[in-house]
Amino acid sequence: MTWNLGSAASALLRMGALLLVGLPLAYGQTAAGWPNRTVRIVVPFAPGGTTDILARAVAPELAKALGQTFVVDNRGGAGGNIGAEQVAKAAPDGYTLLMGTVGTHGINKSLYAKLPYDPQKDFAPVTLVAGVPNVMVMNADKAKALGIQSVPDFIRYARKHPGQLNMASSGSGTSIHLAGELFKSMTGIYMTHIPYGGSAPALLGLVSDQVDVMFDNLPSSMALIKAGKLKAFAVTSAQRSGALPDIPTMEEAGPIKGFEASSWFGLLAPAGTPPEVVRLLQQETAKALNLPAVKAKLLAQGAIPSGNTPEEFAALIDAEIRKWAPVVKHSGAKVD
Repeated sequence: MTWNLGSAASALLRMGALLLVGLPLAYGQTAAGWPNRTVRIVVPFAPGGTTDILARAVAPELAKALGQTFVVDNRGGAGGNIGAEQVAKAAPDGYTLLMGTVGTHGINKSLYAKLPYDPQKDFAPVTLVAGVPNVMVMNADKAKALGIQSVPDFIRYARKHPGQLNMASSGSGTSIHLAGELFKSMTGIYMTHIPYGGSAPALLGLVSDQVDVMFDNLPSSMALIKAGKLKAFAVTSAQRSGALPDIPTMEEAGPIKGFEASSWFGLLAPAGTPPEVVRLLQQETAKALNLPAVKAKLLAQGAIPSGNTPEEFAALIDAEIRKWAPVVKHSGAKVD
């Protein structure tokens, strides 16, 4: 039998060309067919906190727009690291997403000696969902009983009673924790840090008088502030919140100058998720955040909706990691 080497080589080249052409088509078809089953949004904190509130605000709108169920899965613990690690190691197919935070993607890289994921390399940023100020709150009855009605009152009391006050947070390394550490370092007072598995259990501890103060994300504290159960002293943003216009900023409340510790929350997918899926998610999330009812609800809770591009969100994450590194170092906070 005569083997024509030239013909064989030609045939192989033609086959290779067909395969190379076919790969993008199959990839595009797979991405275009997404989603064809339930999508899971992992919230790395307990139910009831701001991360959970925002995830549950966008999930039903994405479900309506994309024709599939979007479920919120709370996986709290380790300052958000447990849930974030699960998503970082999930299949990059668009069916497992993370509602990340300034803690998981801005602070934890500097705070934890051994972070089980890389916030920049292991994720594909989708979009910033919202930014929110934190708010310094205290059990209203306890604040009244101790004669604490303002930030200066609180500082004076803490200095007269060293070591007697403690502060709650939604977990080590969260913006709530770091806002408290920043407050301690800028005022020279000492408070014991009591980490919880999310804002909701921390607020329960605050309302039940198990802890003394918290620098909570505004949306999760809003209802308790309006109900008179929590006394709000100041917001931690540079400007007042439109949702609580009568509450001063930390700088206005005095005597702290230059205090700012706001939070943000955004959707991320595992690194390697098809760009078409990421872009579609961003577009539909931005549309959802711009719906009048959704926008009004978030603004009333103190959140400022965003919906920016994946590139803009990635740039924010890079900038926040650089911003929080010296804050963590100065505070002395560290988690092994």
